[in-house]
Amino acid sequence: MLVDDQSMSNFIMKKYIQIKAPEHQVFDFTDPEEAYGQLEELAPDIIFLDLNMPIMDGWQFLQAMQRDARKHKVAILTSSTSELDLEESTKYPNVINFFVKPFDADELARLLGSI
Repeated sequence: MLVDDQSMSNFIMKKYIQIKAPEHQVFDFTDPEEAYGQLEELAPDIIFLDLNMPIMDGWQFLQAMQRDARKHKVAILTSSTSELDLEESTKYPNVINFFVKPFDADELARLLGSI
């Protein structure tokens, strides 16, 4: 599952996954609230989550996951280079990786290969 308010970011990521890991079905959302509402039905293996989004940001998404005891794995995919964001992400047990855009294609391929 891709959750990023920038449709171009989702498009690029989706194409990358289709090339590197075509066995994975990709669901992309530009509305994080809609994505959150689909978690139970879609049961994604991993969620690639942007942090800076309007209405519901990535932190609120993660807080909602904690509140509702959602166990889905999350990889943060953000343009933020803030060490504080990286540190904050470690407080969420669902977060298994933190990528800064543009992401390292090899590292992302390894992550996809492990799920």
